Amino acid sequence: MRNITVAVDEETHRGARIRAAELDTSVSALVREFLRRLVPRNQRRGQLEPQPLESALERRRRLFDEIFTDFDARGVGLRMADNLPRAALHDRPAIRSEADPASRPDIDG
Repeated sequence: MRNITVAVDEETHRGARIRAAELDTSVSALVREFLRRLVPRNQRRGQLEPQPLESALERRRRLFDEIFTDFDARGVGLRMADNLPRAALHDRPAIRSEADPASRPDIDG
């Protein structure tokens, strides 16, 4: 295993130590895991395989695509027809009565 020396300002160092303690680990372990994710190993050849860095926006887009692909595969949809009209969303007595049948007013009397 190789050693790497990294210089950071006091505030970053303190924050990293606090976060590491919250996660019950060390700052070295956090940095090691970050670097492992940054440059994944090619398991077949045992050689480093350069990967382009994914921006935060690209990551969010990829995750949304995965979610909607999963929705399509399971037949889950987001249809406008399934949405409640605005008035029904704010009709709290109706919502309460649906949630608790005992609180519904008696129609007969």
